[in-house]
Amino acid sequence: MLLAQLLAGCVSLPSVAERTVHADDLAATKDWQRLQLPAANMELVTYLPRAPRPGPVLTVYIEGDGLAWISSNRPSLNPTPRHPLALQLALVQPRGNAAYLARPCQYLQDSLSACQQRYWTDARFAEAVIAASNAALDQLKQRFAAHKLLLVGYSGGGAVATLLAARRDDVVGLITVAGNLDHQHWTELLHLSPLKRSLNPVQVRDRLQGVPQWHLVGGRDRIMPPSIAQHFVAGLPEPALARLEVLDGFDHSCCWVAQWPRLWSEFAP
Repeated sequence: MLLAQLLAGCVSLPSVAERTVHADDLAATKDWQRLQLPAANMELVTYLPRAPRPGPVLTVYIEGDGLAWISSNRPSLNPTPRHPLALQLALVQPRGNAAYLARPCQYLQDSLSACQQRYWTDARFAEAVIAASNAALDQLKQRFAAHKLLLVGYSGGGAVATLLAARRDDVVGLITVAGNLDHQHWTELLHLSPLKRSLNPVQVRDRLQGVPQWHLVGGRDRIMPPSIAQHFVAGLPEPALARLEVLDGFDHSCCWVAQWPRLWSEFAP
């Protein structure tokens, strides 16, 4: 019986190609395309309009951890998300320029040399990851002739967005959606393996002075409980610039996409 269940689980898991086609199909509804960006010692995938329009501010959506684990003790072979929520958020942004940035190894074949499993397990927020993402942001700015960035990070992408905002001087706003803002608190709270080789956003929050922030979390989220964001915001040096909102009825995936046009419009410059 156990073997049958395991085999059924393997059959039901979409392949990397199928997950990539799903993202391609979502992007095609808005005439967006998938590109690979050489970034530091990695390649990162982005989705963006086929004909980007120049504009002063670019909103970049950073994906969550994706399919990082098959089970509590078994990492996946490739972290490409089954349901790329950050991409869906980018596609329903009601106005202005937007682009989507995947995490390392997402939408790429796992044979690539830089796609090491640590980059979606305990080193998912390592310096190499943040440096590559930072380089990708520079390239996206050039493609849109943008001067400023609004960063939106979903789940683990919230950690990446926060770490990036702390080291850049062109970020006009930071939005996290169910963001992992303190991975040590998170792993201890949920009894998960610590992310020993990762940078922690909570350790750079003092560098976010002057950056407007909006941290959104679902009241029913059991994957990223509200206490993670609450703990992060409580220690900010200028809490007046940070807004924390716990949304009743929302969880880790519901109902962000449906409500995103309204939510984004409340914060966007």
